[in-house]
Amino acid sequence: MDSAPADLTADAWMDALPQAVLLFGGTGGGGAPGLTVTRLNAAAVRLWGVPQGRAAGRPLLEVVRRHTLEALAERGGELELEAGGRTLRCTATHAGEGGALIVEDITEHRRREAELREATAVLSHEFRTPVTGLRGVLEALEYDMPPDLAQNFVRQGLQEVERLARLVEDLAVGFRPTRARTLPLAETFARAERLLQPELGTRRATLTFGADHLVRADPDKLLQVLLNLIENALRYGPPGGPIEVQTAARGTWIEVAVLDEGGPLQGSEALFRAHTRGPQAPGQGSGMGLYIVRSIVQGWGGQTWTERRGERNAFCFTLPGGAGIG
Repeated sequence: MDSAPADLTADAWMDALPQAVLLFGGTGGGGAPGLTVTRLNAAAVRLWGVPQGRAAGRPLLEVVRRHTLEALAERGGELELEAGGRTLRCTATHAGEGGALIVEDITEHRRREAELREATAVLSHEFRTPVTGLRGVLEALEYDMPPDLAQNFVRQGLQEVERLARLVEDLAVGFRPTRARTLPLAETFARAERLLQPELGTRRATLTFGADHLVRADPDKLLQVLLNLIENALRYGPPGGPIEVQTAARGTWIEVAVLDEGGPLQGSEALFRAHTRGPQAPGQGSGMGLYIVRSIVQGWGGQTWTERRGERNAFCFTLPGGAGIG
């Protein structure tokens, strides 16, 4: 008389589990009568769509409908299975003449892992720009130079240290809301030109900028967008080719376009996806540059695209504008 409440308690405990649990008995391994289902919990009923009353006593394969799971139940162990767009972690254990098949939906866990990898890739890419700037500053300070010029390099170095500090904060506590302010585009153009000067000299390329406009953006994020696009033009355009940054007012938005004299692009929309590089991209790269550009621009509500303008490729983006200057 005391066993019934205990059984009911065990059944309720099993049904409360989020994992699907199938208890089975039998010999398995091809022997008669094979593995048969003895008990399903509520999650298993939902997963396989077979009520407990119909499942009990039936061959395990008729319930799970996958030879992979039948084989796992026979031998024991663990595997991951893709089914219906979900990722399932399946574990089989044996005890005496029976055992248990436990299935856990880990789709959300795998999604969070992918997001963490993506965030790590984005941060590592963003770290590259201030680190490169600091290296250039320190290399310049190795040489004798007038005090005012040395002081200018020190200021540049401090700016890059500040950017690194902000990235470290983002890494430690997650991505914070944008630090937007109103600023002239010329301010960001000057910072970008300063940081890119060594690479411009090495590649013997020229860089020109269009008309100034007031915009509303996070200055560091705007700089990151501009640097990524100009660096792409430097690396993937023809050596020594001119690079032009054009600007135009589009209603309440400002359009910025970085133009180079590279050949026509194939499948340009795909270039904005994570870990994607053009088929003719030289050397090795993370394929994250344009993905970061699009992520930042979408964060302030803008758009990104590429188009062919005459004999040049244009990588374009929009950002909120203010009153024009000059």
